[in-house]
Amino acid sequence: MGAVAALDLGTGQACVVVGEVDERGVALVGVGTAPSRGLRKGVIVDVESTVTSIQKAIAEAETMAGCQIRRVVTSIGGAHLRGVTSHGVVAVRNGEVSSGDVRRVLDAARAVALPADRQVLHVLPQEFLIDDQEGIKEPIGIAGVRLEAKVHIVTSQSAAAHTLIKCCRQAGLSVDDVSLGSLAAADAVLTPEERDLGVALIDIGAGTTDIVLFHGGSVRYSATLPLGGGHLTNDIAAGLRTPTAEAEKIKQRYGRARAAGIDDHASIEVPSVGDRDARILPHQVLCQIIEPRVEEIFSLVSREIGRSGFEDGLASGVVLTGGTALLDGIADVAEGIFRLPVRIGSPHHVTALEDLVASPSYAAAIGLILAGGDHARPVRRMAPHPTTMLGRTRERVTEWLRDFF
Repeated sequence: MGAVAALDLGTGQACVVVGEVDERGVALVGVGTAPSRGLRKGVIVDVESTVTSIQKAIAEAETMAGCQIRRVVTSIGGAHLRGVTSHGVVAVRNGEVSSGDVRRVLDAARAVALPADRQVLHVLPQEFLIDDQEGIKEPIGIAGVRLEAKVHIVTSQSAAAHTLIKCCRQAGLSVDDVSLGSLAAADAVLTPEERDLGVALIDIGAGTTDIVLFHGGSVRYSATLPLGGGHLTNDIAAGLRTPTAEAEKIKQRYGRARAAGIDDHASIEVPSVGDRDARILPHQVLCQIIEPRVEEIFSLVSREIGRSGFEDGLASGVVLTGGTALLDGIADVAEGIFRLPVRIGSPHHVTALEDLVASPSYAAAIGLILAGGDHARPVRRMAPHPTTMLGRTRERVTEWLRDFF
C-alpha cells in the first residue's frame, strides 16, 4: 500500500500526516500543522478560516513528503457526537454463521430511530450471541440458528459532517473516510491488553474532551464534553489580564495542573493588554488559575464514567491523550480524582520520523493512518524521499466508502 494522508482537524490545530503502514506500524514521510482558526468546541463555525488552515497544513506536509495530497482520511469531533448501545437479531440461514449473516445482524442493530438531522458514523460490535451463547467475538463458521449482536453506535450531526467535507473539498481534497477522532487516538495509544482488561481513554483537545471506555476489547461507552484546553487558556487570559495568544504561550511554557510544589519565589513575565508594560507575577498565581479548571474537567469526566455503569471495569486505569495532556502534572490531578492509575498516551506505532510526533497531540492523526489505511487511496509521490520504508510498494486502491450525503 502506498502512503496515506490523514487530516486531524481540531479546535486548536489542523494536523496532516502522511505515512505508509506495514506490519511494524506507520513510517511517516511528512507532517504539517497550522493553527486552526475556524472551529469552536470541535465544530466548524468559519468555513473560510478552516479552509485556509487545512491548506497551510497540507502544503507543509506536501513539502516534507515530496508528494501531492489530493485525498485524505479525516477526523470529526464536537459535542454533537452521541454514542448509544443497540442490539440486533437475525436467523442463521444455512445452519452455520456466514459473513452475510454477520452483515445482516449488524444492519439490524444499526436500524435505530434517528432524528432527520443525525447520521450513523460508526457501528462498533461489542459481542455476538449464537443461540444464547454469549461472549463470541468471531461468529463466522459457528453452527447455530439464531445470531444476535450487541453494538455501540456513534452518531453525528449531519450538518457538521457535511461542513467538514465541504471545507476539505474547497481546500482541494477528496475525503475517503471520516472517523471519530478519539477512536483514532485509541488505535494509536492503547495496547490490546488495556482494551481487554478495561480502560478509559480521555482525549483532551482545545475545545472538547472525548471519553471512550473499552472493556473486553470493545468500545462500551463514548461521550463528549464541551470543555478543553482552550478553556484553560481563556481562564489565564482573564485572570492575568493578558491577550489570549500570550495566555496560550504562558500555559505551554509555565503551566502546571497542580499549584502545590511551586517555589514561593518563582515568578513569570506576563504581557499586558494594549500598550501597557509587562508585569511580573508569582508563578503560583498562574497554577492557581489552571488547577480548578483541570479538576472541573476531570470531575465531569468522572461523573460521565459513573453514568456509563462501567466504572468498576477499568482495571487498566485511565489514558490521557490530546494536546492538553502535555500540561505538567495533569496525570497527578487525574489520579487524585479517578482513584485509578493514569498514564499519558503518545503514539507508539511510529517507525519513522517518530521524534516529530512523539506527543499526545498527534495521537488522532497517527490513529487515522492506522485505522484508515484500508479505506484510503494512496497519495501520489512526486519524488523519492529518503525516509520511504518500502523498497517496493504495492498500490492497493480500495473501494471509496459511500458518501455521507
